[in-house]
Amino acid sequence: MSQFLKPQIILLKDGTDTSQGKPQIISNINACQAVVSIVKSTLGPRGMDKLIEDSNETTITNDGATVMKKLNIVHPAARILVDISKAQDNEVGDGTTSVVVLAGELLKEAKNFLEDGLVAPQIIKGYRTACQLAVQKLNDMAVDLKNKSAEEKRSMLIKCAETTLNSKLVADYKTFFATMSVDAVEVLGEDGSMTSIGFKKVTGGSVTDSQLVRGVVFKKCFSYAGFEQQPKKFTNAKVLLLNLELELKAEKDNAEVRITDPDQYQSIVDAEWSIIYEKLDLIAKSGANVVMSRLAIGDLATQYFADRDIFCAGRVEVEDLERTRRATAAEVQTTVQGITPDVLGTCGFFEEKQIGADRYNFMTECPNSSTATILIRGGASQFIEEAQRSLNDSIMIVRRAARNTKVVGGGGAIEMELSRYLREYARTIQGKQQLVINYFARALEVIPMTLAQNSGADGTKILNQLRQKHATAGPDGRWFGVDCIECSVCDTFANYIWEPVVVKDSALNAATEATCLILSIDETVKNPQSEKPQGGMPGKGKGKGMGKGKGKGRGRGMQPRILKS
Repeated sequence: MSQFLKPQIILLKDGTDTSQGKPQIISNINACQAVVSIVKSTLGPRGMDKLIEDSNETTITNDGATVMKKLNIVHPAARILVDISKAQDNEVGDGTTSVVVLAGELLKEAKNFLEDGLVAPQIIKGYRTACQLAVQKLNDMAVDLKNKSAEEKRSMLIKCAETTLNSKLVADYKTFFATMSVDAVEVLGEDGSMTSIGFKKVTGGSVTDSQLVRGVVFKKCFSYAGFEQQPKKFTNAKVLLLNLELELKAEKDNAEVRITDPDQYQSIVDAEWSIIYEKLDLIAKSGANVVMSRLAIGDLATQYFADRDIFCAGRVEVEDLERTRRATAAEVQTTVQGITPDVLGTCGFFEEKQIGADRYNFMTECPNSSTATILIRGGASQFIEEAQRSLNDSIMIVRRAARNTKVVGGGGAIEMELSRYLREYARTIQGKQQLVINYFARALEVIPMTLAQNSGADGTKILNQLRQKHATAGPDGRWFGVDCIECSVCDTFANYIWEPVVVKDSALNAATEATCLILSIDETVKNPQSEKPQGGMPGKGKGKGMGKGKGKGRGRGMQPRILKS
């Protein structure tokens, strides 16, 4: 009877939801499987696109990271897959779908082990061991193209970019965009960052009208009447960058100036005009031909510059101003006092051109040009947006491949070879780890299987053919993968389906770590208070209803809408 008389111990607030044990792990795995099933069909050159509508914005894409981000997943465990997809996109730019699909398959195999009574720590230990072996084998197999000539290296980079673009919406123009990606990276140099590349989307025209400009291009800013009188073309222009307003400021609210004589008012107005004219005179004396400012340039300044054959642009975007600074070696000034020649930038050629329905300013032949701008043309705005995402992934891959010249065969070839290697290794050990590593090897086969299924081929038949090639052909058969176009198998390395080794290395590590993290969670504690909206108080207005508040309400006590993320 004594056990019934013990007082109840309360650790958590009333209403707190706790789920724990094996059912909790399986519940998390099921949530992740639901996410994987959404993105799985986007893998490969014949993968399908997803149309995602969010409010009034429509996105059409098959980029794994974009799909995962747009889904707005709220399940805490499933959001781990979103994080690894973003990390893969930020780190290498490609393989965002592969890493999610691979993590999902590892979780699927782990679920069977859990249901059969194997504990999660044993599975985690086996997966980590298998991942280490796979990464080591991956680096041993990689083909280093470091000693190739400059032309061969450029050809290798183009092939890597084409492999990335194969699965994108712009696959029909992969050679065109792959060459553009390599040219952009060559402009940046080895240490250039992605922020040095600008993308300008111009609706209209053909996709092949897209172009890479070695310099800075920015859209014509808001301007006043005198702008049309300014010259639109310069050779060897001097560029002045400002973070300064050049207009007569309106008085702020409640501003008050007390005067005793009406003549004093005119002196105040004259002082304002003399201040701005002093600024403009200093700019004109600096010798600058092109003046760009982050803040507004008013009608008075615009006409002043037009009379002196100086081009000006106000309200320039921060990114465009920063890239102009890098290209021209100019320094952004917050004052016009003491402008010296060394703070001015130089530009070999400046011109304003009409592209589509808008006018753009081109700054090319810059001496310190480590920036580039890609003008993307196309019909639908959704297509242009997807083209930008595709180009971004392609450029990221080229940058990584230029630094790390090791490549492996794509098309699921490397996954099949790693699977074969892990199966052979599993036969040399005993115990439960043998089973776990064996099923890790089986999970790797999900990549070629999904590629084949998305291409419309018989996945089981293709997989059996690949297993035979990798088991019997020896070193000559290690690069056999899925030919998604012909729905058969082929030597992917000989067919120039190459991927940088960093893509596979990052994907294997990220997928394994995410899987181990999800398997190690055996309890979820959810406080109902955390699900309530933070911040805003219910509307208490003067209208009928909750009229206790003295502030201005929303009429009739209307409650504000609360959007749950």
